[in-house]
Amino acid sequence: MIDILKLFAALAVGYLLGSLNTAVIVGKICGKDIRCHGSKSAGLTNTLRVLGKSAAVFVLVGDILKGMIACYIGLLLGVYFYSGGAVDSVSLLVAGAGAVIGHNWPVYFRFKGGKGALTAVAVLFMIDWVIALLCLGFFVIIVALTRYVSLGTICATMLIVAISFIPVFGHTLYFNIFACLMALMVLFRHMENIQRLLLGTENKITF
Repeated sequence: MIDILKLFAALAVGYLLGSLNTAVIVGKICGKDIRCHGSKSAGLTNTLRVLGKSAAVFVLVGDILKGMIACYIGLLLGVYFYSGGAVDSVSLLVAGAGAVIGHNWPVYFRFKGGKGALTAVAVLFMIDWVIALLCLGFFVIIVALTRYVSLGTICATMLIVAISFIPVFGHTLYFNIFACLMALMVLFRHMENIQRLLLGTENKITF
């Protein structure tokens, strides 16, 4: 019973922290609602296009920090699951998932947020930095070759799901569930990008 209450607390804290959508906050400081400009996504890429590099740096730091803080709180709650030689902090996974959900559907901003990719990366680094580095490297390669940030995000997310089932990384079923949930959220939030990719009308990033 105590563990269930701790998991609910982890989810609630993660969600409330994730709902502090940095792109919306920075946009309002700059006098713009980022959700009404560019791709209308409250995330890093759209902030860079609409508000410029300085604003994007604040969004980058903010989205990473809220994911890390949520996971740290989840870790402190100390709910673990063991399966053979594998172990996962379930409270960390739940808090991290809550942060991504909050970023996508923030309670403070009428549930209209971003796509959760950057916060999800921060959460993944808190869970398993090796998997995070592998997926980040894969993301960079895809973006460098295609110049499509959305395609890089989608491909890296699919890689996380595939890697999560490899026993050598020492994770449990709960991490598999977490990875699949993150993938479903990322794909759902990128449906318009996927349609534009198929039509050849997706915006490319310039270096």
